[in-house]
Amino acid sequence: MDTLLDRFCRYVKVETTAVEDTKDYPSSPGQLELGKLLVEEMKAVGLENVASHEGGIVMGTLPGNVDGAQTIAWLAHQDTSPEASGKDVKPNIIENYNGDDIVLPGDTSKIIKVEEFPQLKALKGKTIITSDGTTLLGADDKAGVAVIMTAIEHLNNNPDIKHGPIRVVFTCDEEVGRGCDKVDIKKIGATAAYTLDGEGEAGLENETFSADMATVTVTGFNIHPGYGYQKMVNAIRYAGEFLARMPKEVSPEMTKDRDQFMHPYVLEGAVDKATIRILLRSFETNDLGSQAKQLNDIAASVMADFPKVKIDIEVKKQYRNMIEHLNKEPRGTRRAEQAIKNAGLTPKYESIRGGTDGSRLSEMGLPTPNLSCGMHNFHSPLEFACLDQMENGVKVLIELAQLWGKEK
Repeated sequence: MDTLLDRFCRYVKVETTAVEDTKDYPSSPGQLELGKLLVEEMKAVGLENVASHEGGIVMGTLPGNVDGAQTIAWLAHQDTSPEASGKDVKPNIIENYNGDDIVLPGDTSKIIKVEEFPQLKALKGKTIITSDGTTLLGADDKAGVAVIMTAIEHLNNNPDIKHGPIRVVFTCDEEVGRGCDKVDIKKIGATAAYTLDGEGEAGLENETFSADMATVTVTGFNIHPGYGYQKMVNAIRYAGEFLARMPKEVSPEMTKDRDQFMHPYVLEGAVDKATIRILLRSFETNDLGSQAKQLNDIAASVMADFPKVKIDIEVKKQYRNMIEHLNKEPRGTRRAEQAIKNAGLTPKYESIRGGTDGSRLSEMGLPTPNLSCGMHNFHSPLEFACLDQMENGVKVLIELAQLWGKEK
């Protein structure tokens, strides 16, 4: 029988890096590869009606053993962040962690320092998994996938544990904001759902940012630089001018807790055209409109000072704060809180300075809070996971299944 660690290490070795600049769904072939692997494993652990649906979304059902019990769903995403390489991941397993800084073996300049990641202090004596430092680990969200698969196998092997039907869904392209583009909540058919995509253990994340993305297009005019006097309009230069006028105090590096931010994260261009992608984030949805107006005001000021340049801004909706929708089915959050307590842990209500598939699913009508699955410092070669916390994630799901099994 596979262990939780076996599963996790197998999944992270499949490259599933999401790709932002493509219309393909899923955006990378590795997600389909992992999906095929999961289909076979899902069948092996007792799931029925297992299939890969549109866009590589994998779904299956563990039948309930309580007549009339409500159906719930557990979700995790197969892709990993494009912010660091996910190719040739080499899991580095540290048993009985000694509490010191962790030097990663594939790149010794990469060090997970206790001073920078104080959560390590509580993990002394536990099992830590890192990458070798040349890639990210992929715990976000393959830890969630492994936790769900392990919980399902446990329920299937222990029919005395009473539960209702459980729908398992593994999505694609969550990391580029498209995780629910192909999800059909009618096919899921659940009363409530849970994403396993949270940090540490015992976390119950019932609030996320609301999010939009702004694309700023700066149009210039190119000519041979030797003859550019009074003619050339360098879009790169004016993109820099635009960025310089953005308020630095409203940036990720200057904000925390419930602060909003605007985050320019991609800059591409040439003399004739440059584009800037900017993430707009706030826990208050109404703030996004104010942020968009601020960007348009900055564009107007640059064009007023430099009349030859043209700047256009397009804002696209991404997701909304899940708390706006979770109250429509409050049992989802209450059951999660009780399951964490039943697993011997203290629930920690947390607000995510980001989003999950649960943000979109809740908005679509399927209330979906987010639960912890042992990951830490994701999107980075310094990412790590704690096996003990992942095991606690399994316990929480088993308790959750039993609680919903009592609900008719």
